This record gives sequence, structure tokens and C-alpha cells, in this order.
Amino acid sequence: MTAAPRWRVVARDGEQVVVVDLDDSRSEVARIRVPADAWPALASVEGGVATGDTTRWVWNDTTHWYPQVLAAGAVIARCHDLRLCHAILRDSTMVVGADDLRAATSWDAGAVDAAGTSAAVAPTLFELDASATPGGAALPADINAVLAEFRRQQDALGSATDPARLRLLLAAESAGALLAAELHAAGLPWRRGIHERILADVLGERGPAGGVPTRIQEVGAVVRAALEDPGASLDSQPKLLRSLHRIGVMAQSTSRWELAEYDHAVIAPLLEYKKLTRLASANGWAWLEEWAPAGRFRPVYVPGGVVTGRWASSGGGALQLPRMLRPAVHADDGWTLVVADVAQLEPRVLAAMAGDLQLADAARGRDLYDGIVSSGTVSTRAEAKVAMLGAMYGATTGDSGRLVPALRRAYPRAMALVDDAARVGDDGGVVTTWLGRSSPPPSERWRELQGQASDSDASEADQTRARRASRDRGRFTRNFVVQGTAAEWALAWLAGVRAALQELPECPTAEAAVASGAVFSRRAHLCFFLHDEIIVHTPAAHADRVAEIVRSAAASAAHLLFGGFPIDFPLDLRITSDAGKA
Repeated sequence: MTAAPRWRVVARDGEQVVVVDLDDSRSEVARIRVPADAWPALASVEGGVATGDTTRWVWNDTTHWYPQVLAAGAVIARCHDLRLCHAILRDSTMVVGADDLRAATSWDAGAVDAAGTSAAVAPTLFELDASATPGGAALPADINAVLAEFRRQQDALGSATDPARLRLLLAAESAGALLAAELHAAGLPWRRGIHERILADVLGERGPAGGVPTRIQEVGAVVRAALEDPGASLDSQPKLLRSLHRIGVMAQSTSRWELAEYDHAVIAPLLEYKKLTRLASANGWAWLEEWAPAGRFRPVYVPGGVVTGRWASSGGGALQLPRMLRPAVHADDGWTLVVADVAQLEPRVLAAMAGDLQLADAARGRDLYDGIVSSGTVSTRAEAKVAMLGAMYGATTGDSGRLVPALRRAYPRAMALVDDAARVGDDGGVVTTWLGRSSPPPSERWRELQGQASDSDASEADQTRARRASRDRGRFTRNFVVQGTAAEWALAWLAGVRAALQELPECPTAEAAVASGAVFSRRAHLCFFLHDEIIVHTPAAHADRVAEIVRSAAASAAHLLFGGFPIDFPLDLRITSDAGKA
């Protein structure tokens, strides 16, 4: 039997830190005070990684408390992040009642709140709430406020229709918060020289004093010649559109997709110019100086930064690194990288959620899209991919619209799940992931459109806007349940890998990876996460064991979420010194 958690609640009181121990009934059994600068040492002893240690530190925000412990050279095994957990419990349809928790609006500071998200405009764009980023509005820090919120959350769990799933989600979300801080502290091994060579090869020489690189200057001149305007402004969309209109390219935006529809000599160099300037601004020399100055790329991750539970990034752009820069991700001498990603994560999650044995069979031991082809549902792998993405994102036109009906016939349970989620969204309802994260309600604008369309004197234009808003929200909820549950599986995978890596001993023969900091300089550690991909930086001597851990954690995550349902989550796993070769 698993031992009950030992809850240790921590809060700041002036120059001191208050630590309160709670028993199983959440009653206070002990209270101590320590100087603020002594707290990290206490936490590192009481919340370490020893097998069987059930201590969970309870605090208002991991981004405030945990970096102090890491800076002291220690790690914490488990925590309960009140900010992240409040956001989940506040909105979950699994929570019955709990009006006092929902009324505690002070805990909404820093939490994801997408009630105002423009789901009716961009249904599959799960937006980052700016308030979710570290450094946002301050959360309550008084010990009594922290204790009261923790008890509200435990009461909400007690009232839940499926408390076991919600507890798993809260534990995984909090583990993710710990890991996000660790990823920043350890950093991703980054070779400055390789990055600079890539920039020089693609962009040319850097301009004086950080000026425009030579290749961008050359391509810009070609674009201006094609525009027949030597002084054309290429970096202002309104001015560039006016220049394009003057030569007959009547585009309404400068998006790559729209420009590609035109047959004109200006298009190819203009697209190249946009690509080069994007690289220079997003990941050029200035980025290198700011985000990877000393052999490590240290982005700021935001767990739960997207309404589905996916992570976001508030600095460094870890989730948008261009593939051409992957060679710069390079292990230290004597170390190596274990790189792993899951193929077709969301369709596999859909099969498990729906209990669709036919779709699970198509995924077993092989590429899922190849399995769909083998079943005779569609003719090619490309068609299988287009059809599955169309089913999950609600595409109704083009190849997706033509192919999705074949999926409905072959995999009725899986398709019924996303179709039902879409109908709920169409009607203004809320859907919930496998473990209990619920979608935001419709925006006020959505409700206004529906109200206008319901008036007896509503115009055809009003009704058209309302129908479009309903369809768009249906596409949002259709994918929410799948993307959100995939994020839950990924969190469970991450938490399993993290826990197993902490049990590995330091490698005494490894050369210290000094840039990874005191905590991770001699032990394998996660150093990168992107939705369905992880990278572990490990002493070379531990690489095979780390690979086993990564595979085992994927299987454990599947069992943790879906029990004995026969669904595979196969990994593309590589052991390499250079992520560019992975």
C-alpha cells in the first residue's frame, strides 16, 4: 500500500519562512520558523529523492520557491503547486460544488484563464495567457492564506466525481512545474561555435554593430528590384503591401501561404527574405548572447501555459527552435544525449480515450498511418495523415473533408468521441480531458453572436456569423479533449523519467558538466521538452540505462492513464552527441 503523503506547507513571513506540517486530516501538527536564507537547506533535507519519501511541499508558486532550492544545490522530489492546481480545479467539470474555491479569485493571478480566448475566431490556436508567465501578479503568500487555499483544494477533490484522476493530474502538473525550473537551471547543452557557423552560412557576415547581415542585404536588394522601388520598406507590412499592389500582387497579407498563391518574380526572393529576417531576429546573434551565452540555452518554460495544459515559453522560444539549429544542441565531452519522441501521440491517445480497438490495432507495433493504410481505410500514408488530422481538427473541406468519412466507417468509436466533443462546443458547452482539465466556456463575444442570431429580426449576416462562431468553437472543443489528454500523457511520461533519473547515482568517472550547475553536473538529467519530445543529457556511461528509463516511463504513463487498454506509444529513441543527427 502506498504511504499517505506528508504535506509540508511553506510561506513567507517577513524575513522568515514558516513551515507547517499537516496530518492526514489536514490538521496542523507542527509549525516552525526559519530564516529565509536557511529555508533551501531545510527543504533539500526534508524533500529529497530518497525512495519512499512521501513529502510534498505545498506552496503558492513553484517559480518562486524551487529555484532557491536548486541554487542551494539540491532537488525536491514532489510538490503541490497551488497556482496551477487552482486553475485546474476551478474549471473542472469533475469538481462538484466547491464554490468557495471558485470564489477565491486572488488565486487566479498567474493562472491560465481562457474565458476570453477568441476560440470563436481561432479555434485551434490554444493561446498563452500572458498572466500565466512568471513575474505576473503576485499570489497570496501569507501562511494562513496558503493553508486556506490548500484546504479548499483538498475539499474540492473530495467532492469530485473522479478524484483519483484529478489527483493524478494535479500531481503531474506540479511535477511539471518542478521540472520546468530544473530545465532552466540545467539548460540545454549548446555549442556557440556551431550556432555562429550556421548563422554565417545562412545569413552571411554580421553587419557592423549588429547591423543587417550581408545575405539579407543581398536578398533585400533583389526584392526591391522586383518591386521596382529601390526604397521599398520590406519590414513594414502596410508599406510592403502597398508596394506589392503597385506591381499587381494584390495580396491582403504577407503570410507565406497567401504570397505563394501569386506567380510573380518578387515572390521567391520575398519569401526567402522573410525566412532570413525571421532567423536573424528570433535566433540570431542577439538571441545567442541573451539566451545561450555560456554553453547552455536556458529558456523560461510555462507549464499549463496553454488552455489544453500544453506548455508554453515566456522567454527564449524553446518551443519554436528552427530545425537548422539542432546541430548546436551538443553534449559535453564525456556525455551524450538521449533523444526520444513519440510518433502520432494524439491519434494514439484518441484511440485509448475512445476504447477504439480497431484504431489501437492499426497503431500496434508500427506507424499508425501505415496501419490505417494496411486496414484498407485509405490508399496512402499521406491520405491517412490528412484524414486523421482533419478528424481531430475539424477540417470539412479539401482532402480532409473527402477522407474523414472513411475514418468514421473504420473507427466509429474514436470518431464519435471527437464528433461528440464538437457538438458540445457548437452548443456552447464545455468538454473535459481524460484526467479532468476542462475547456474554457464561450467568450462573451460568442454569446453575443448567438443572442443576436436568435432574435426574430436577425439578419442573414447575423445568423451566418453565429453559425460560423459555433462551428469554430466546435473545432476548438473537438481538438481540446485530444490535445489536452496528450499533454497529460506527456506530463506523466516526464514525471516518470524525472523520478527514475533522480534514483540514478552520480557518475564518478564522468567529467563534470560544470555549465549544468551543482545539481546536475555529474548526473543524468532532462534538459529539453517539446510536447512529445524529450532530451536527456547523461554521462556516456549511463546512456543505455537512461534509454531504458525513457522507454519504461512511456509504457508506465500509458498504463497510468489508460490501464490495460492495448495501445502502444512507441518511441523514436536515439543516443547521440549531436541532436542535429537525431
